[in-house]
Amino acid sequence: MPGLLRGVARTAVVAGTATAVSNRVSRRQQGRWAQQEYQQGAPQPAPAAAAPQAPPPPDMTSKIDQLKQLGELKAQGVLTEAEFEDQKRRILES
Repeated sequence: MPGLLRGVARTAVVAGTATAVSNRVSRRQQGRWAQQEYQQGAPQPAPAAAAPQAPPPPDMTSKIDQLKQLGELKAQGVLTEAEFEDQKRRILES
């Protein structure tokens, strides 16, 4: 019987060692794959942006519409002369 126990113990040690080594190799390989995926999926640097373009000229039709609305509000007495002039200046400066 002692020979049988020795054989079983030896088999258990070999199997345990093999499992530990296999797990370690698997973890190492997964780490390498993850690193490769990260390097391949890393964002590429954006190309240098062109010089910013000047903003397009303001749409005069919208400014005219806003000024007409202001004139109507002033005519209705909703805005005072000072408020009208202030809002008109803001529209024309924008």
